[in-house]
Amino acid sequence: MKITYDPRYNIAYIYLQEKTAQVETIQVSEEMNVDIAPDGTIYGIELLNANQQLGADEQGKLIVVNEALGESAEIKLLLQK
Repeated sequence: MKITYDPRYNIAYIYLQEKTAQVETIQVSEEMNVDIAPDGTIYGIELLNANQQLGADEQGKLIVVNEALGESAEIKLLLQK
């Protein structure tokens, strides 16, 4: 799995697997699109207004926690001026 984030547009994309086929994009809400293959496999999820969708804190950081290992990492989500 891979997550990309573009702070210029505040959009994140969660890649669940690499696209190997043509996908159909389904709009789940005004802030979420899902890419699905013809066999129903979900390839990825696009999050608009990503800071809010990913639950960034007030300082614009996303904290990713690996609960199995007890490790965490911070990712800055705000565009620096």
